[in-house]
Amino acid sequence: MTAGTPPLRRRPHHVVMVAYPDVQILDVTGPLEVFSRASRWMQDQGIRRDLAYRVEVVAPRAGAFPTSSGVRLVAERSYREVTRADTLLVAGGRGHIAARQHAEFLAWLTRMAARVPRFGSVCTGALILAACGLLEGRRATTHWAYLEELHQLIGNGVCHDAIYTRDGNLYTSAGVTAGIDMALAMIEADHGNAVALAVARELVMFLKRPGGQSQFSDHLAAQFSEDAGLRELQLWMLEHLDQDLSVPRLAARLAQSERSFARHFADGVGMAPGHYVRHLRLNAARRQLEQTNLPLAQIARRCGLGTPETLRRSFIAALGVAPGAYRERFRGASASETTANSRARSPSRSALGLRGRFGRARLAEANLRR
Repeated sequence: MTAGTPPLRRRPHHVVMVAYPDVQILDVTGPLEVFSRASRWMQDQGIRRDLAYRVEVVAPRAGAFPTSSGVRLVAERSYREVTRADTLLVAGGRGHIAARQHAEFLAWLTRMAARVPRFGSVCTGALILAACGLLEGRRATTHWAYLEELHQLIGNGVCHDAIYTRDGNLYTSAGVTAGIDMALAMIEADHGNAVALAVARELVMFLKRPGGQSQFSDHLAAQFSEDAGLRELQLWMLEHLDQDLSVPRLAARLAQSERSFARHFADGVGMAPGHYVRHLRLNAARRQLEQTNLPLAQIARRCGLGTPETLRRSFIAALGVAPGAYRERFRGASASETTANSRARSPSRSALGLRGRFGRARLAEANLRR
């Protein structure tokens, strides 16, 4: 578009979010806010005169319905009235179980998925798509707590550590706020990196957050054995992470042979002893990084990982992010530092000038790379 040429008028991209009673409210509102913010930003920058996106919430019936938080949302119309959309998304939440039982709803969703240019799910919305058979032979993800259930439904297409996935015109996201990441990816696909970066900056988000969803889960929370002897051993292991936790040492504590102990431990805890020890040490290191200012070398010794290099390799292998980046992500700067830095780095709107239509996006990119 040349200087002096008025912005083009185009039909807004119609985003339909499918919700239902007991839906997770952030699964609905998070992605829709991304699309709405992108529309406003492009209007503010003079890129478009009209809205780039039109968002709509539909449900089994038009009108108000409860979310899992108790807050009520309002559906503009029933899903049955929708015959066209540009992007169709299915939200997750504890109501997904009931939603999957409605044959009429699943049949409508199957028809729409074949008709729209782009469709997908947020969180456990993937289980609804799977119930329709829409994920067969496709790559997909969901909230980490439901990955095994999704695997049972679709087999080997499950991406266990993805924040979101894209397989052709199908997008799926991990739990709750990951839907925001997925929506930003859609903005980038529709309007390019500069617009997506600017929207991410306005939402105080990473355009592409470091690491996968395993950094947000705690797989060990429910893995204490019902066996009293094993449970006592597990507690001892937690208190002695810096010591020798090899199979011979652990088997000796229970007065068992190494082979019998390994089988007994795997049956009672659900994973092999060595794998469990690695999880314990990694989770302990995560807590140290989140809650203390200890040097990496000291954390590595305390958690039984030996050296900072072993700590680094363990984090990258398990979480896809280095310890230093993990600490920055989860602890962040102080409020005063954040305020001072944002003031130092953020020019006034007038300073951006006509030549800076994408100036804020470039600034966002520079800030996100720091």
